[in-house]
Amino acid sequence: MRLTAKNLKTVYLKRYTAVKDKYGYITKGWSAAEPVKMTIEPAGGAVNAQIYGESLNYMLVGKYQGQAIKAAQSENIGACVYVGKDSEPDYEITAVQEYSTHKNITLKKRSDAK
Repeated sequence: MRLTAKNLKTVYLKRYTAVKDKYGYITKGWSAAEPVKMTIEPAGGAVNAQIYGESLNYMLVGKYQGQAIKAAQSENIGACVYVGKDSEPDYEITAVQEYSTHKNITLKKRSDAK
């Protein structure tokens, strides 16, 4: 399966990392933004509705081809879908399903995103 170029959207991935605040303390923060191209659609379907219930309204599904996102390694990575790359991520990767030609990425809206 090849993803159509006109449907691809640039999404910026950010990983949790240790950063220094203005007082010199080390806290959790976000790494530099890493751009990836994927298709973004609202999450839906009977199975997802049973799994996620009412929170399904705050979820997206992305299709991705590449090596930046991997199953069992990329969960909890932040994704800047509708905000700029300099902002805090507005979505977080909750699941990655790998297929032979692409990966299905489940994104959930972050409740603490501004």
